[in-house]
Amino acid sequence: MHPSLEKVDHRPWPLPEGRWNLRQQWLDLLFAHWPIEAALLKPLVPDGVEIEEFGGTSWVGVVPFRMTGVMFRGLPDLPGLSAFPELNVRLYVRHGGRSGVWFLSLDAPNLVAVLAARFRYGLPYHWSKVAHRSHDEAGATYPFEMTAECGRARPALRFRACYGPEGSVFRARAGSLEHFLTERYCLFTRGRSGKILRVDVHHEPWPLQAGRAELDAGDLVRPFGLSLPDTAPHLLFSSGVRVVSWPAMALRNELGGVVGTSGLRPVLGMNLGQASDGDGQQAGCSVRA
Repeated sequence: MHPSLEKVDHRPWPLPEGRWNLRQQWLDLLFAHWPIEAALLKPLVPDGVEIEEFGGTSWVGVVPFRMTGVMFRGLPDLPGLSAFPELNVRLYVRHGGRSGVWFLSLDAPNLVAVLAARFRYGLPYHWSKVAHRSHDEAGATYPFEMTAECGRARPALRFRACYGPEGSVFRARAGSLEHFLTERYCLFTRGRSGKILRVDVHHEPWPLQAGRAELDAGDLVRPFGLSLPDTAPHLLFSSGVRVVSWPAMALRNELGGVVGTSGLRPVLGMNLGQASDGDGQQAGCSVRA
């Protein structure tokens, strides 16, 4: 049994039927979030996918991190393929009665992962110059740094974050903003056929700490007609979790009826989890259709 499956009682819905077929670890993550009106985000998702709100606003997240152990079930790690950094921009959505993540962009320097995710899922993965560094030397202001240059726009999109944790480790309380932003157990995407796909994931509850950072992230939302507000972002740090994921499920309609697996392998990207009341609704949140 994969170590992540030792604890499952925190999930908002039962584990998917069938065998998981991809494993990975997400490490040294910064969750940076800004409040943005739902009306500005709705044009960025398909009909039938609802933008979720918390505290009277929707949220846009920018998440730099690194992955290790990325590989299909039963296979060993492969040098040069199983470990790489990733940077993503994400929204918080609801479809078919489940809350999840919708990615606006994902950037990684691993060409194999990028091509697989784009071809199989239609995910907005981009092959970009992304570097993640750890600063272990004494006196370093921030223990982690990510830089990225993304050539999908002109001029190129540039990102830089120096970041780290502060304070003690905690688990997000159900109904809190921290829970809303991190505890999500599926992603949605529009497949190449035009159908909405759902990819389920599982991991332990996120070990969180307050985050501190110096960020230059405004370029990342420019291609979507957005601008980040001048207010300070909401920052969280996590040392990471172990993750498994299942094959994508094609959803039949706006109500999210499952018609079967897509026959595709799970995405090589980051998905986050969520808490719920009895029907999978994120506690304390609302949706905008």
